[in-house]
Amino acid sequence: MVLGGAKRLASITEILVPFMGILYVLVSLLIIFLNIRNVPGMFASIFHNAFDLQSVMGGFSGSCIMYGVKRGLYSNEAGMGSAPNAAATASVSHPAKQGLVQMLSVFIDTLLICTATAFMCLSTNVVPTEEIAGAVYVQNAIASTLGAAGPVFLAVAMMLFAFTTLLGNYSYCEGCLEFILHRSIKKHELLFFRLFATVIVFIGAIANAGLVWDTADMLQGMIVVVNVPTILILGGTAIRCLNDYVASRKRGENPVFHAKNIGIKEETDFWK
Repeated sequence: MVLGGAKRLASITEILVPFMGILYVLVSLLIIFLNIRNVPGMFASIFHNAFDLQSVMGGFSGSCIMYGVKRGLYSNEAGMGSAPNAAATASVSHPAKQGLVQMLSVFIDTLLICTATAFMCLSTNVVPTEEIAGAVYVQNAIASTLGAAGPVFLAVAMMLFAFTTLLGNYSYCEGCLEFILHRSIKKHELLFFRLFATVIVFIGAIANAGLVWDTADMLQGMIVVVNVPTILILGGTAIRCLNDYVASRKRGENPVFHAKNIGIKEETDFWK
């Protein structure tokens, strides 16, 4: 699939991602419904653990926030600047259109998928421990309600989530490589890069989990450090772009963007 290029990657992920996302949420709702008696206690536990002394001190020290930020980056990549690589390939008449779609993706990923996972686990009687944590905790929670079929479903779902994530991230890398080289990539160079990327994925799959997480946390943190100042610098341009979109909608027009309309005087590759 990687050798087939960006178009093949897009054709695969546009089918897999909606299917697995909808199915995962439906299974989560089923488990919550089957454990409906535990739901009031679940919400009581959420608020109790959020505001007890240990959680409050963890919040003040920044440890809870830091852990949430690290895992949040894996969830939706907001602020990293990686998702715009995919958004930039969309064919729209105004960049604000795709920007609004990207905002919706953060909502779906974090507030829908992640919340469904949390509620699904907390509505069961399975208590997380040091031995039962992460994916093992989710597997045990599903198994307590759906039996042996539960962990199998989760394994398949995680495989599909990870698989499409790898495909998407690879497509980002290919686009960034072309930007760095300032030219089209030759066929033999592209083949070497694709094989190299596949080897890296293989190494990551068999490496120590702690090493993989720590390395990923460090590298993602570096991405944020680079990208957040860029967001602040371009923030004014983004707001003017949004205002141009809103003004067109108020006039009853289909928004069509031109860089000069918001005061961009530099030569642009698109939106002239």
